[in-house]
Amino acid sequence: MSVQADLVITRRLDAPRERVWQAWTGCEHLRRWWGPSGHSVTSCHLDVRVGGRFLLCMHSPEGKDIWSTGVYREVEPGVRLVATDSFADEQGNVVPPTQYGFAPDLPEELLLIVTLEEQDGATDLTVRHRGIPLGEDYGSTRIGWSQSLRKLATLIEPARVSLAR
Repeated sequence: MSVQADLVITRRLDAPRERVWQAWTGCEHLRRWWGPSGHSVTSCHLDVRVGGRFLLCMHSPEGKDIWSTGVYREVEPGVRLVATDSFADEQGNVVPPTQYGFAPDLPEELLLIVTLEEQDGATDLTVRHRGIPLGEDYGSTRIGWSQSLRKLATLIEPARVSLAR
C-alpha cells in the first residue's frame, strides 16, 4: 500500500480576496488559468454551493481531453472551498485515474481544500490536495498546481491583466 500525503501550496497574490474568489468560482475566469502550462479548459460547469457539482475538461497539448468532477462539501464565500476531486467521463461519471494514465494507487476520490486569507490588500491562497500517494503522481500534481497558480497570478495581479470587476 502506498503512503498518501497532502500536497500543500501557499502563494501570496497581489490581489484582493474577492478577486481571487471570483477566479475560483466563475467559469469565465477559471477557463483562463486552470491546468498546467499548455492545457486549456474546453468545458466548465461550476455549481458553487454545498452539494453542488463541478465538471471540467482540460485539453492537453497532445490533444487529450481530461475530465474531472467533484462535489462541493463546504463553501464559505471569499474564504474557503472544499470539494471532492475525481477523474470523470464527459457525463461526469467518476472513472479510475488509470483511464488517464495515472498510477493504480491514486484514489478515485481526493479532497481539494482552498483557503483565502487577505493580508494588507494581498491574498494568501492555500491549496491543499489531500490523499495523493507519494511518488510520480505527487510530483506531477505539484508541478501542475504550481503552473496553474502562476497562470492565476498573471490573470489577477494588477500589474498584469486584471479581471473585470
